Amino acid sequence: MKKILFFAIALLTVAGSVSAQRVYDGPRRGPRRVMRRQPVQQQPIRRGYDDFYQPKVGIAGGFNFSNTVDAYDSRFSTSGITGAHVGLTFEIPLIYPLSFAPEVLFSQKGYKAETVDGTFKQKTNYIDIPLLAKFRVTRGFNFVVGPQLTFLTSTRNTFDNGFNTVYADHYNNQGDRSYVAGVVGVGIDLNRNVELRARYAIDLSHNNGDFNSNLPDFRNQVFQLGIGFKFL
Repeated sequence: MKKILFFAIALLTVAGSVSAQRVYDGPRRGPRRVMRRQPVQQQPIRRGYDDFYQPKVGIAGGFNFSNTVDAYDSRFSTSGITGAHVGLTFEIPLIYPLSFAPEVLFSQKGYKAETVDGTFKQKTNYIDIPLLAKFRVTRGFNFVVGPQLTFLTSTRNTFDNGFNTVYADHYNNQGDRSYVAGVVGVGIDLNRNVELRARYAIDLSHNNGDFNSNLPDFRNQVFQLGIGFKFL
């Protein structure tokens, strides 16, 4: 009887232990806290400063690659020479994308001609006043077009026959030596203050009445490459 009672108690103890293991699932944890993600505060987008409506004054300079066009003499064939230009630039905004861009430039032009007697070269110095309309095609790129008033100040003629070189300097003291030209070109802004410039200018009237009557009428044409510095 005692053995049966002991066996029963032992069986109940084992059963209770198994039952407790099934119910117990580790230490009880508290309620989970749900972390709400805070909205990310966006930083304002900083846009570059657009100074289109700011009038500008600057300086510009570069190279001239000049020659003649329409020389009315079959015996007169010319080639180009290299000179320089330098001066003041202005930009006055009108209405987007149009600005008025006048300039005052000292500009060297001329040509070289091979004749049966030798090489003739003429280098002329002008004061050019372009009166240009400037169109902003896109930010950093612009297009210019307009007339140019050009005033002759001095001329140097050089003749080289292979043995001797003769120089003859002339200054504009013999009447009106002004012309009207047309200009077209483009500009690329490297930054707010620096611009690369490329232009083409051609006289709209003939350069007649030269100092040497043996030279035919002609028109100057100039390709210009330069750089400009703008100050607000």
